Amino acid sequence: MSKLDLGRVGVWTFGAPTPEQAAEIEKLGYGAVWPGGSPAGDLAFVEPILAATEKLQVATGIVNVWTAPAAQVAESYHRIEAAYPGRFVLGVGIGHPEHTKEYRKPYDVLVEYLDELDAAGVPVARRVVAALGPKVLRLAADRSAGAHPYLTTPEHTAEARQLIGPDAFLAPEHKVVLTDGSAEATAEARAIGRQTVDFYLNLSNYLNNWRRLGFSEDDIAKPGSDALIDAVVAHGTPEAIAARLTEHLDAGADHVTVQVLGGWDKLVPTLTALAGPLGLRG
Repeated sequence: MSKLDLGRVGVWTFGAPTPEQAAEIEKLGYGAVWPGGSPAGDLAFVEPILAATEKLQVATGIVNVWTAPAAQVAESYHRIEAAYPGRFVLGVGIGHPEHTKEYRKPYDVLVEYLDELDAAGVPVARRVVAALGPKVLRLAADRSAGAHPYLTTPEHTAEARQLIGPDAFLAPEHKVVLTDGSAEATAEARAIGRQTVDFYLNLSNYLNNWRRLGFSEDDIAKPGSDALIDAVVAHGTPEAIAARLTEHLDAGADHVTVQVLGGWDKLVPTLTALAGPLGLRG
């Protein structure tokens, strides 16, 4: 199985970008968009993005296995693949125990879901699994093209690469806030970062991952220490942010996905500013 190739840098969005935004993202040289937020299993947003672009790939980041039935998702995969061969990657992942009423052992549910995708003919080479801890990282390498870790650090990327080996695809997500680098702007960027990270400070899988990375209980207690926010939200000048994102690539990532914080109006301007320092054709 050849390794997925989505380019060095992609764009993670909470919800789907418009086809017009996707076209701009492609022109800037980003290889893929990763719409997140547990989309519905019909994946109806995918084709309009692919129709508006020529080579840009779309990957889900991620389909929630609790809320999107595997049979429906598999049908959607085949529909999209038939219309746009080789341009769609199915990213799947487990939910949070805090947000699921009937919550069985997450690992077992994820294995069952992957079994259903196998039975429905969704290729292992065109799917990835959201993974943080060692057990699910290994599952991602064994049962999919690779792993899509979320809200992590380059240190986690290095550890993940060791666990999954050289042949599995690895695509971490990293949040960014573009500023001029001043002290005042840094404080504002941290505030924006905290607004987003706050949601995850109640979720055991993220808290446990940060503990494994060496963050203290004080770091991960609400509202999150400056050290934690700075680790998971890159902020500052385009050059500073690009350097932080490149740390993931240097640590073994094949592809790093950039989540721009601060609102949809910041998406394309921030990606435009980052394209040059990231070495993209934009």
